[in-house]
Amino acid sequence: MSLRLQVNLIITVLLGLMAALLVGLQIDSTRRSVREEVVGANVVAAQLLSRVDWVYGQGGMEAMAEFLRRVGRIRANEVELYDEQDALIYRSPPTTYKTGREAPQWYARIVSPPVAPREIRVPSGRIVLRADPSRAALDGWDDLLPTLAMVLAGFLLGNALVYALVGRAMKPLHRVVQGLRRMEQGAYDTRLPTMSGREGRLISHAFNSMAQSVQDSTEARRQAREATQALAENRELTQLIQERIEHERGAIARELHDELGQQVTAIKSIGLAMTRRAAGQDTQMEESARLVTQCADQIYDGVHHLIARLRPLALDRFGLRDALQDLLGEWRLRHPQVALSLVVSGSLESLGDTHSTAIYRIVQEAVTNALRHAQATRIDITLQAAPETLTLEIADNGQGLVAQFEARGHFGVPGMRERAHALGGSFTIEQIQPCGVRVCVQLPAARLHEGEKNA
Repeated sequence: MSLRLQVNLIITVLLGLMAALLVGLQIDSTRRSVREEVVGANVVAAQLLSRVDWVYGQGGMEAMAEFLRRVGRIRANEVELYDEQDALIYRSPPTTYKTGREAPQWYARIVSPPVAPREIRVPSGRIVLRADPSRAALDGWDDLLPTLAMVLAGFLLGNALVYALVGRAMKPLHRVVQGLRRMEQGAYDTRLPTMSGREGRLISHAFNSMAQSVQDSTEARRQAREATQALAENRELTQLIQERIEHERGAIARELHDELGQQVTAIKSIGLAMTRRAAGQDTQMEESARLVTQCADQIYDGVHHLIARLRPLALDRFGLRDALQDLLGEWRLRHPQVALSLVVSGSLESLGDTHSTAIYRIVQEAVTNALRHAQATRIDITLQAAPETLTLEIADNGQGLVAQFEARGHFGVPGMRERAHALGGSFTIEQIQPCGVRVCVQLPAARLHEGEKNA
C-alpha cells in the first residue's frame, strides 16, 4: 500500500468519524424533540380524557363515543374506547399527515421514546390512550435526509480534495524514489534539484549529501581495490625479481666457487711449489713465491666471503638449518664478544627454496642491523616450524630504536617486511624494555605447502 493511499485512508477515517458525529448529533436532537412532543401530547390527551365523566353522565357510552368522534384524532396519540365486555366501540381515525409514508424502522426505533399506553376508567368501560410517534419520527427523517446528502457530498468532495492535495504534496517523494532507483542501478552521480518548501529543501539536501557520501565511498573502494591489486602485482613482481636476483647471485657464487676458486687454488699450489724449490737457493724467489701464496690466500678468503654474501652454498646443499648454523659460525668468529644463539624446532624438510631464502635473508639482515647499528651483546634467534605456521623471532639487547630502523633512507626493515608479505605472512618489529628490538615473522602453512610443491 502506497504512502499516499495510507494518508488518504487515515483522513477518510477521520472524515467518516466527523460525519458520523454530525449525523449522530442530528439524530440525538431529533430523538429529544420527538420525546418532548410525544410525551407532552400524551400527557395533555390523558388530562383531557380524564375529565369527561360529565359527558358520560349526560349520555352514557353513546355520548362518550360521539364526543370522541367530534374530538377526532389527538396529535401523536391513538384513542380507543371499550365497553364493559371489552368490546371496541370507538377508535380514532388514521392520520392524514404525510399519508402512506413511514420513516425507516431502524430510525423510528432510535428516535421514538418508549411511552406506555395509558388507560382511563369510565363507569361502563375504559379509554386506552396510545402514543403514536410515527409522524414526529417521519418529520425527523425528512429533516435528516438533506443533512445526510450534504454530509455525503462533503465526504466525497473532501476525500477527492485530500487525495489531490496529498498527491501534490508527495511529488518530492516520487523524485526521491526515482533518485534512489537510479542509485540502485549504479548511477551514484544522481542529484536532486532544490525542492520547494522547508521539508523539500531538507530532503533534497539530505539526499544529495547521502549520494555524495555513497559516491565518495564507492570511489574510495574502487581506488582501494585498484591499490590492493597494484600492491599484489607489485609484490608478485618483487617476489619474481627477488627470485631472479637470488638465482643470478647463486649462479655467480657457483661460478666464482668453481672457476675462480680452482684458479686461486692452482696459483697457491704453484706458489708453494716455487717456495719449496727456491728454499735455501734463491732468497728473492722464495720471498716472491711466499708473497704469491699469501695473495692467493687473501683472494681465496675474499672470494669465500663474497660467495657467502652472494648466495650461501650451504643453503642449497644442506638446507636452512645448517645454513643458519654456518652463518652464525662466521658471525661468532668476527664478533667473539657477542653471544649468539640459534634454536630451531620442528621439521624444515618441506620448506621450499623461496621460503628458505627469505628466512635466511631476514635473519641475515636483522642480525646485521643489531651488530652494526645497535651494538648488541646478545642476539637470540628462534625458528619454530608448526603444522599451521612457521615462526621466526630475532631478539637483541642493543641500543637500536624501531623508529631509527624505519626512518627514511633505511631499507633493511622495509626489505624484511616485503619479503614476509610477499609470501603471505606477517612482519612485526617492536621495542623491548629496557633495551633491545624484537623482529617476528610468521608464514602461513598454506604458503609453506605451496612452497614445498614449487620446490
